[in-house]
This record gives sequence, structure tokens and C-alpha cells, in this order.
Amino acid sequence: MSKPPHDERPTPRRPAVFTLDDDAPTATAKDAQTNRPAEATKRPPRTFAPDISITPDAEDPFLREMTDDEIVPIATPRKPGFSFGKLAMAAFGTLLSLAVGIWIDDLIHNLFTRADWLGYTALTLLSLGLFALFVVIAREVAGIYRLNAVQAIKERGAALALQGTASEARQLVKEVAALTRHRPETARGRSVLDAAEGDIIDAPHLIALAERELLGPLDAKARNMIVQSSKRVSVVTAISPRALMDLAYVLFEVVRLVRGMAELYGGRPGSFGMMRLLRDVFAHLAVTGSIAIGDGLAQQVLGHGLASRLSARLGEGVINGLMTARIGIAAMDLCRPLTFKALKRPGVSDFVGDLRPSMGKDDKPL
Repeated sequence: MSKPPHDERPTPRRPAVFTLDDDAPTATAKDAQTNRPAEATKRPPRTFAPDISITPDAEDPFLREMTDDEIVPIATPRKPGFSFGKLAMAAFGTLLSLAVGIWIDDLIHNLFTRADWLGYTALTLLSLGLFALFVVIAREVAGIYRLNAVQAIKERGAALALQGTASEARQLVKEVAALTRHRPETARGRSVLDAAEGDIIDAPHLIALAERELLGPLDAKARNMIVQSSKRVSVVTAISPRALMDLAYVLFEVVRLVRGMAELYGGRPGSFGMMRLLRDVFAHLAVTGSIAIGDGLAQQVLGHGLASRLSARLGEGVINGLMTARIGIAAMDLCRPLTFKALKRPGVSDFVGDLRPSMGKDDKPL
């Protein structure tokens, strides 16, 4: 009988140390035998350029948290009240209306004395004008009524979020759903609320669900509107050769942004309602002191290193864009039917990344 073949197994490899860095030296056989890693070559000390300034983390606006003093106050509509300016406008407006009425009456009488068909033509034109004026007034009243309804819903929602019954919260949610029904973005939210109508019995939770499902998509669209308006203002301000053109375009963009914000949340104001919204927005900015711009704001928002690299026109464009974003946030506060509870309220710092000029590969913020 022949002997079975001897089972020869390969000798196991000794453990060795490897490095993944290409610049580091490879492990030698001696190091592998002694199980000691190869020592990397130490980098020689180097000095920084004298023009580089390092911003501490505590002073970096992109790293530190915002304090309570830096949080943007919430815009609220002004309460109507008595003023001598309104009294003067009402008195002179009534006097002017009487003068126009007497002039029209004399005109029609004179036309009838000349020819009957001229008098009847004047009466027909007067009737058409009065009908058109009635339609315009009705639209303005309806727009103001919608704005008042939004503010009433907001006040009731804030009160019910603290203390309220489920039936009152359901009625409030139905009003918010009816107010935003014209937006296709809220279709899914309305279906979710209909499915969960009998499952939630707590008023604050029901209002929070309505805010997330109904106003969440609208908030995203509102943020996009603010970003686009701020970018347009920033670009036009940076390339415009005249300050008057800057001012005219900024006013045009602000009016369009505020009107779009009101229509987004269901306000749809008329001309007088739009004037009222703009008055509330600018009054809020004047009270909070957020309308002032300068180098201090540029350094706080953009950082010292980046602000020093911007040209004067480019820096002015960025600051005007941030001010437009600030106006958009104030308009968002005024037009939104519910206050920010379940969702985060946007701030000016949220738009810095969208307006900050793009830097090169080697140009990093300090």
C-alpha cells in the first residue's frame, strides 16, 4: 500500500502595517517583523501670509448661534385708530366729491339745454361710470375684508393654540383650508386633514397639523419668491449705473413681492388693501430699525473676510438683496393665516447662502 500524500498547508503570512497615504513612506520588512508602523515624515513649519486674518469662531456669523436680540421681530398689522390726518382726508374728500357732483349736475343741465340727445348721452355715461365705480369699490372692500379675515384667523389660532376645544380648532382649520383652497399645493394637505378629522381631539395638535400640511408647501413657495426677488434686486443694484434706477426697481420688486405673498396665502388685496399692507410692512421695518444698511451689516452677515473682497457695487447689491428678503419675511408674517408654531420661521440668515457671491476653489471664507 502506498502512503497517503502529505497535506502541505501554506505558511500563514505575518501581520504587517500598511498606510493609505500616498505621501507617507511604506512599511519596511524590518518594521513588519517588529510590528512597528513606519514613522511619517514630519512637515516642516511654515508661516502664513501677513495679509490673512483669522476670524475667531465666537465672532463668525456662520458658526455661532443667533441670540434673542438678533432674532427678527414678528411683523404685526397696525391697529386702526383715530388720527387728524384721516379726519382731514375725509373732510377734503367729501368737499371734493360735492364739487364734482355740482359740476356734473351743471354739465348735464347745460347739455339738455343744447340738445336732448346730448343730455341723455351724458346720463348714460354717468350711469356707466357710477356702475364701474361701484364695482371697483366692491372689489376694494372685498380685498380689505379678506385681509381682515386673515388677521382674525391668525388671532383665533394663536388663542386656540394655548387653550381651546377640538370643535373650535376644527372650525378654524376649515376656515384656513377654505382660504387656501385656490392653491393646488394644498390639495394633499386638505385630504390629510379630512382623513384625520376625528382622530385628533387636542386643539393645539390639530392646529399644528393644519400648519404643517396646509401652510408648509405655501411657505416653501413663499421662500422661493423671496429668494428670486432678492436675487433680482441684488443683480440690478450691482449693475445699475444710477441710484434712481436702483430705487425705482427696488420699489417695483417690493410691491410685486408683497402682492404675490398676499395672493399666495389667500389675501388677494385690492389697491387700497395693497397700500395698507405696504404701510404695515414699512412701519414694522422702521420700528425695528431694520431698514438701515451699511458696512456693519455687511460684516455681520457676510463675514469680515468676504466683505473686504467685495467691490462697492457688488456689496451694495448683496445688502439690498438682504433688505428685500427682510421685507419679504415681514410680508410673510402679515399675510400668513397662522403664526409660526409647528414650522420654523425663516430669518435673514437663511437667505445669505442664496445671495452670497460664489467664491473660487482656493477662495475660502475665513
